[in-house]
Amino acid sequence: MNYASIRTCDIANGEGVRVSLFVSGCTHHCKGCFNPEAQAFDYGEKFTDETERELFAALNQSFIAGLTILGGEPMEIANQRALLPFLERFRFRFGTKKTIWVYTGCVYEKLKDEEGYPWRCEVTDRFLKLVDVLVDGPFVEDLKDISLRFRGSSNQRLLHLVNGEVVEEL
Repeated sequence: MNYASIRTCDIANGEGVRVSLFVSGCTHHCKGCFNPEAQAFDYGEKFTDETERELFAALNQSFIAGLTILGGEPMEIANQRALLPFLERFRFRFGTKKTIWVYTGCVYEKLKDEEGYPWRCEVTDRFLKLVDVLVDGPFVEDLKDISLRFRGSSNQRLLHLVNGEVVEEL
């Protein structure tokens, strides 16, 4: 997996000060995408053990509330498979003291649908069980609203997940 960038002090993509990982690769191709260069799977740098160490060093700071993963598309199957071990190590290291936010152009209900949604694979349920907040839905330029909290268009939702299940819409 490649990543487009890392922000170690981000206040725009989730509650509190966060470390944000922008992964590469997205097949949604939303009109008006704010990060179109990250749609290419080979854009940016390889995600390596060194990248993970850099992220954990930034996350270890007491003022960091958690990790945000966006892109590109974290729920592309190749990205899910690559990110899952990292997210599991995050949970082992931080437990619930720090949160994981994931931004996806996918819709939660379709990710949970076992009927073959193209972004669902053998790791999707395990992946979602590690996520605290899922910001779901594709960016829709006609529904763009800059007054919305932590999202770009009014069709997108902020879903609080517990053990991979929605407990409330934030």
